[in-house]
Amino acid sequence: QAQLVESGGGLVQAGGSLRLSCVVSGRTFSSLSMGWFRQAPGKEREFVTGIGWSGRNTRYSDSVKGRFTISRDNAKNTVYLQMNSLKPEDTAVYYCAADLSTTPWARIEAADYDYWGQGTQVTVSS
Repeated sequence: QAQLVESGGGLVQAGGSLRLSCVVSGRTFSSLSMGWFRQAPGKEREFVTGIGWSGRNTRYSDSVKGRFTISRDNAKNTVYLQMNSLKPEDTAVYYCAADLSTTPWARIEAADYDYWGQGTQVTVSS
């Protein structure tokens, strides 16, 4: 069983930045591919970005490409999401998720992930 705990959410003005963190315990972090998803009120949960277990493979949704950066520190069992140039449409609850499969790349379907954090709210004001 893995536990994922996100932090770093908050309220920020449009154009600002936030960095989210997700600490993983209970599993060998270096063998997990990790993803960040978000869910806005009344909308489906959507893939934001993911990183393979090696750290070499990353994927981004078109809506955040060039503004968000995912990274991981295996020594700290932590995955990060650096969010720059935030827009009001980025407002959502952000979730990190862990994929137990051995695929080296990040998968984009929520159903492919095995463990989820509790979520952290990000609110971007205009």
